[in-house]
Amino acid sequence: MNTTTRPAMKTTVYTARPIAPPALKELRETDDAGRTTSPFTDTEGGAPLRCCLRHSEPGERIALVSYAPLRRWAAEMCVDPGAYDEQGPVFIHAEECAGPDTGALPFTNSHRTVRRYSADGHILGGRLVEDSAAFDEAFTEAFDDPAVALVHVRAVEYGCFYYEVRRP
Repeated sequence: MNTTTRPAMKTTVYTARPIAPPALKELRETDDAGRTTSPFTDTEGGAPLRCCLRHSEPGERIALVSYAPLRRWAAEMCVDPGAYDEQGPVFIHAEECAGPDTGALPFTNSHRTVRRYSADGHILGGRLVEDSAAFDEAFTEAFDDPAVALVHVRAVEYGCFYYEVRRP
C-alpha cells in the first residue's frame, strides 16, 4: 500500500467586524463629527449597513452617520492614531439590529482596498483587491507582516470604511 503524507495546510478564517454595539448606540444619537443623527426610511434599499454587514432592504429605517473607525480602535488600544485619524460616512440601522447573520466576508463584489495599520495606529500600506477570491490572500499577506495589527476594508471609489479585520 502506498501512502503519501501531506503537510498540514494552514487554514485561517478572517472575520469581518461590524461596528461594535456600544459605538452603534452612540452613533444613533450623535455621530463622530458631533452631529445629531437623523434617521430616514430607505425607499430604495441597497445601502451597505455597517452594523449588520448587509445591504438595506426597501422600507428599513437607517441613518447616514460620520464614523471614525481608527479613532475608536485607537481609544480601545490606548494609542494615538495621529494624522491617520479620519472619519467618513457609513450607513447603520436607525434602531438596534441583530448584527451579521453569516460568517461570510461581506461587500466583496467590487474593487476594495485592504488598508493596513500598526499597533500604534499608523498606516502601513494597502492593497487593491479586485475580486472576491483575493480577499483571503490579501488578509494573509497583510497579517504575515508582524507589524500589522488590523486592516480596514474600504471602497475604492469613495474610500468609505466597510469593516475591520483584526489579526487572527
